[in-house]
Parts: sequence; structure tokens; C-alpha cells
Amino acid sequence: MAHASGFSRRMLLQTIALGALAGCATGAGGAAAPGGVAPPVAPRVPFRIEQLGRVRDDPYRWMKFIPETGTREMGNLPEMIRTHLEAEAGYAAAVLAPARARAPEIAAQMAAHLPGDEAPPPVWAGDWAYASHYPEGGGHAVYTRVSAEAGAEPEILLEEAARAEGFAYYRTTGHQPSPDHRYFAWAEDVIGNDRHRICVKDTATGAVSVLVPEDAYGYGGLVFSPSSRFLFWIWRDARNRPTRIYRTPVDGGEAVLVHEETNPALFMQIKRTAAGGYIAITVSGPDTSEVWLIPAEDETAAPRVVFPRREKVRYEIEEWNGALLVLTDEGGAIDNTLLAMPAGGDAPQETLVAHRPGSQILEVFPFAKALARLERQDGLHQLILLFADGTEKAIGFDEAAYTLSVPAGQDYAAGQCRIIFQSPRLPARWMDVDLETGALSLVQASGRAGYDADAYVVERIFAPAPDGALVPVTLLSRRGAPRDGSMPCVLYGYGAYGVSSDPEFSVPALALVDRGWTYAIAHVRGGSERGRQWFLDGRRFSKRNSFTDFVACGKHLCELGVTREGAIVAYGLSAGGLLVAGAMNEAPEMWAGVIAKVPFVDMLNTMSDADHPLVPLFRPDWGDPLADPVAYDYMFSISPYENVQATAYPPLLCTSGLKDDRVGYWEAAKFVAEVRHTSTGAAPAVLLLDADAGHQSSGSRSAEFQEMSLYWAFAEAAVSGAL
Repeated sequence: MAHASGFSRRMLLQTIALGALAGCATGAGGAAAPGGVAPPVAPRVPFRIEQLGRVRDDPYRWMKFIPETGTREMGNLPEMIRTHLEAEAGYAAAVLAPARARAPEIAAQMAAHLPGDEAPPPVWAGDWAYASHYPEGGGHAVYTRVSAEAGAEPEILLEEAARAEGFAYYRTTGHQPSPDHRYFAWAEDVIGNDRHRICVKDTATGAVSVLVPEDAYGYGGLVFSPSSRFLFWIWRDARNRPTRIYRTPVDGGEAVLVHEETNPALFMQIKRTAAGGYIAITVSGPDTSEVWLIPAEDETAAPRVVFPRREKVRYEIEEWNGALLVLTDEGGAIDNTLLAMPAGGDAPQETLVAHRPGSQILEVFPFAKALARLERQDGLHQLILLFADGTEKAIGFDEAAYTLSVPAGQDYAAGQCRIIFQSPRLPARWMDVDLETGALSLVQASGRAGYDADAYVVERIFAPAPDGALVPVTLLSRRGAPRDGSMPCVLYGYGAYGVSSDPEFSVPALALVDRGWTYAIAHVRGGSERGRQWFLDGRRFSKRNSFTDFVACGKHLCELGVTREGAIVAYGLSAGGLLVAGAMNEAPEMWAGVIAKVPFVDMLNTMSDADHPLVPLFRPDWGDPLADPVAYDYMFSISPYENVQATAYPPLLCTSGLKDDRVGYWEAAKFVAEVRHTSTGAAPAVLLLDADAGHQSSGSRSAEFQEMSLYWAFAEAAVSGAL
């Protein structure tokens, strides 16, 4: 959701649109909203597509609009599209009116779980402690630092709320101090289209400059040079692809091109290695990568490649005590092996950690005293310390399901490694791991006063898939919750790109459980919860496994009495929206409702668009229907938009962002129209369009609670039969 001002404007638009809809006829499968407002009937305009000797019709193709220049706005949409989206807004306002009336109560329950003005503990870097927090009642974060000097006062580096003023959308990323601690940089998106501007604060003067005014890529796309003289940053081209790296003097000056990647199937990221010895440029796709290094002693030098890219070989580079670390899957080591080699060459290489199938090395964190690495074994994180003498110490936790993370920006010379432990029932606990002994010490435990974690239970169960695979499911419920099928359940899933749905503490999930629900996470194939093979078994021509895994999880929850058929609401976002839409097509009778946030549901048409910024990158994951008939046929058989069935569908809520360049707003709009046209039932299919947002909602916490409270209110209405 966008800022309050943007939200009010959209509500006004919805109210105005109500009058225009009063005379609309109800389409096939459509349901009149409370007050008699009928759903919009989208015109079906034949659009014949011939591709690889196959023919398909896309009757809602007209909903897609990409402006030649600039950003999509309601005002520059073609009239036919704008009129339809306004009608959808009016229908959504009417259908969701009872849910909106209930949502503030749910949002208040979420807010009640917040710890007030509590700030996470700072992370020390040199003689400075850096931190961020949300002021009590505030929706945007404040970034601060304090000197180690006695009596030093905290210094505000970035107050997001102040910079968000006047914008309907505001989100930041990439926050970091310069190595000499004079500067603080961040990337901000004030439009919602993921095209950032980069800002730098000079702490010596207090001045904030917009060093890069537009078209920057903020996600892993900016870093200070080791000397703090330059900022390296990534530029996005007209198709929104990160294709160039520039170097700009921090105090202003001409941007110099450092590196360019012409292959549209590869993306770039940039970082400073842990010990500050290099700037590392990583060019990667799903199945290949290449790293280029710029040495700290010559920051203006041309980057040098470490290993030239090869198909089916991925690697990452770090440095540790004068050596380069190579984390790679070369030689069939799909869960990665860790090597060390001299900084000056590619041989000889020493194996530090051998490949162990099922124990996936996720990331390494070098410190002078020890090398920390994060692994996942049997779906659970472990932090493992490797000491200079070759001995190791593993650190895990006695919780059925949990998440470990290592905050960025830690001091290479530190004597401890800061970690964050959390589970669905346990708020974040910041701990320090002694890098000589491995001993743990608690730094700070989050959570509001009086919160009783023992009132909740976290479980990890396994659901049998149709082919016999055991799919992990994480459950959060109140202690003593009945197992007689009487409890409703939200089942969340993602299952794509190897991204794991880690079981974290979630205030919205906790508020839902407080209202008598069970919250479940289905760790379906396509994610990496059980190693990279788990991902491979849910991608490309095995993608249907993700859908059937999700359905199997729902069935198993019913068999165990956790819930019952018709009391489960499926929830997923982006590729998770594809998952829940696919599961809805597979078993529409199982779900009380489906919530698909910015869903990737028009996959065949999107993957057939060679100009889409992400299509070349993700062809290894989905296939290429422009060149491969097998990929076309498989995609046609699973794409949710092409596979809506003539049967009764559950209530459906699809959201989209008008400025989304990853998953176009038209995907949700087309899918909703197709479900309305084809479904034989009376349940509503609702499109909720955010005209101010892109793929992500605004970065404020209040916007998140506003959004999630509406989802939960929709879920309650769906289970109770009120929709």
C-alpha cells in the first residue's frame, strides 16, 4: 500500500467509480457486491497468437499497457483500460467494504504486539555504532549512529518520514556508511518502479546530496570504495535491467563507466569484500556467474575477472586473511563447496569445506579471527565457525522451526559475530558469537512487555506429496488449539527461484493466530528449504510439483485436524501468487479463499515477451516458449491464466501495482477477468489496484499493517461465507 495521502486518493477514486457501475451486468460466475454492485464485465476481444506452430487466443490482451516513455499513471492509460480499472476499483470498494470496516481492529491487534520505541542494538563498525529503529507510532525508520566517545549523543543519518513527505510512495534500500565514516548513503524509490536515486549525507557538514538523480539499481547496486573517495553504483537501462557500473566521486563529479554487461540474461551486483581489499562485481544468472575484482590499492583500475563464466557453474568471491574464498557448485557440488586460493592467481586451491548433499552453504562471513558460514540442514539454519587451525563449531537452536541471519556491515576485525535468531513465536534475539570460543551471549531480546511466547506453539510437520516427497510445513498456533478441524488456517507459500520461506517472527501472523487461526508455511519444491535439489525439483518442467505440493500440504493439514477443507485460505505473493493460483486451479474446492499479491499468473504471455526486463534472466527457471516447443506446451499446461476451469471457484483477491515493472498490473487484471468469465460459482473475484505502487508496497510499517489487516479481514469473510 502507499502512503496515507495516496490511499485516500484511491479511496476517492473507488467512491467515484461506484456510481459508474450501478448499471453493469453481472458476468458469468460474477457476484454482486453488497449493495447490488455488479462486477465489471471485461470485453473479450479476440487476439490470435501464432507461436511455434501453436495457436492461442488472449481475449484480455488489450489490458496491457507500456508507455513509450515515463511511468504509468492513471492519467496516461488508454481510455478503455482506465475505465475498466476504475470500474474494478469501484467493485473492489463495494465487495471489501465489510472487510475494510473490520481491518482497523485487526491492525490494532498487530500494533499491540509492537515493542513501542524499542530500537534494535547497534552494529559496531570501527569507532561507530550504527542502528535503525521505528519511532513509537511511526511508520518509517530512522537511521542513527553514535560515537564510542564517552557521553556522545546519537546522530540522525536518515529520517525516512521527513524525506517521504509529499510522496505517495517512498521506500529505501542499500543503507551504508563509508569506510572512513564520513558519509552515509542510501537508495530511495519515490515512484514505485524500482528505479532509484542515490543520496549521500556528508556527516561533516550535514548536507545531503542526490549523487545519482535517477535510474540507479539499489538492490545490491551501490557501495563505497575502500578509500571512501568514490561510490560505485549500478545503472538500469530503458528496460529496467541493471547493465552498467559507474564510479562517481563522492564529493561530486563526472560518472565514469567501469563495467558493462550486454547479456540480458545476466544481472549485476556490487559489494566491497569483508576485509576491504576489493570491490567485487558479480554478474550472474540462475545457472552461471562471473566475478570481477578491483583492488583497493588501485580503485580506478579496470576490473579483473576471477574465473570466466561457464554454463552450469556458479561461484561467489570473498576474502579472508589474504586469500580469496570461492563458494561454488562446480563439479556437481549443487549445495556448494568452499575453496581458498591465493589472491594473485587461480591455483592451487584448498578445499575448506567439502560438498555435503543436503547441507547447503548459503553464505560466508569472513572475520579476522574466524570464518563464519550460514548453512541450512534439514530445513534449519546453522551458523558454523571455521577457525584458523581448521577446527569448527556449529551453532543451532532447539526450536522446531526458526531463522538465523547475520546483519550486514560488521567489522572484519571484531572479536564477535552478531547474529539474529527468531521463530514464528519468538521475536528477534540479537546475540554475539565469540569468534575464539563460539560462546553465545544475548545482546537484546525484542518483544513487547508481557508477551508470552509460551502461549504459542511452533511445529514442523511433513506432508506427503503425490510422488512421495515429504514437504515441510511450519505451523504457528495458540497452545492448546484443537485438532478437530474446527480452526481456520492461512496457508502461505512461495516456492520459486530457490528462495526459501524462512520461518520468521511476523506480527501480522501472530495477530491472525490471536483471532483463532493457524498460520502455516508450505515449504514447497521450487524453494531451497531442503537444498538446491529441492529447488531443481520445482522449476521448469517440474514446476507442477510446486502446485501439487501446496495442495498436498492443505490436504495433510485437514487429515491432521489442523483445519478442514473449505476453511483454508491460500496466500502468496509474486511467484507465490503463481503458486496459489495454480493450486486453486488444481483443487478449487479445497480453498475458502485465495489471496494473490502481485501474482505472476500470465506466465506464458509474459515469458513470450522478449522485451520484459526479467524474461531473459529467468528462462532457465521457466523455459523459453519463444524457441522451445516443449517449454511452450508445458507452460501452456500450467499457466494459471490459460487453465481456469469451468467449475466453482472460491473468493479471490488479487492485488497489483500500476507501476510494477516486474509483474505487470495486467496479469492480475486478466486473471480476475478470466476467473469471473469461466467460474460457474457466485464467489467474487476482486482486483485491488494500487495506483501509486510497483511490485513492492511502500516501505512504511503502518502501510504493511494496513495491507495485511485487509487480507486477514478478507480471509475471515471468506471462511464465514460473508463474501
